[in-house]
Amino acid sequence: MRWIYLSPHLDDAVLSCGGLIAQQRMHGLHVEVWTIFAAVPSPERGGLLARYLHMRWGFENAQQAVEARREEDQQALSILQAQARYFPFLDCIYRQDSEGQPLYENIFSPPHPAEADLAERIALALGEHLREEDVVVAPLAIGEHVDHVLVRQAARRLGRPLWNYAEVPYLFKSPQEIEQKTRSLQSGLFPLSFWGKKAWLSACSAYRSQIAELFGDEEAMQRTLQEYMARENGLRLWK
Repeated sequence: MRWIYLSPHLDDAVLSCGGLIAQQRMHGLHVEVWTIFAAVPSPERGGLLARYLHMRWGFENAQQAVEARREEDQQALSILQAQARYFPFLDCIYRQDSEGQPLYENIFSPPHPAEADLAERIALALGEHLREEDVVVAPLAIGEHVDHVLVRQAARRLGRPLWNYAEVPYLFKSPQEIEQKTRSLQSGLFPLSFWGKKAWLSACSAYRSQIAELFGDEEAMQRTLQEYMARENGLRLWK
């Protein structure tokens, strides 16, 4: 049996579930993080939003950004001792229409009509690698980031039981969405040891390019996650 965490981007599953991933590995469970939107784009790919984010992250172009983020993700998963699988779908900030225009200059928008079949294509790609006994953990799409929504839709198309996680840091900004999106689900609290929590914080620190954008700085990230761990006294999933 494998625990498969579906991560829209190169950080979501670790930021949201890193403590549980570490804990499961400590108990000898097989854990993999499957990042969906992990394809490496050409250097010039992306519009104004992509260029703005590259500047914020400290990268010169799209290719450099994704390659560096993959390295960060591999460092984080090495700390947690989990395996990685990367799928060949582009991040929304790099996806374009047939005329080469960006589909998304606002990442918190519904899926574009040009991508009506994307969730189904993701589900088919996932199905090629899933085994019957796998436990799948999918995002709830807290915050309505378009890529999170698409991964959530794809997971539902798998036609199998799912655990679901609330995404860090979006759950801190939109806590009311957790109740809305878990109303028909049953929650389970997974206790975390001191070492599981420590590994979680260490793994999150590996995402150096994203910390300022998501939390402000390293100190704020550590404080926010420690408060979150203390409040829950574990990690909560829903199914």
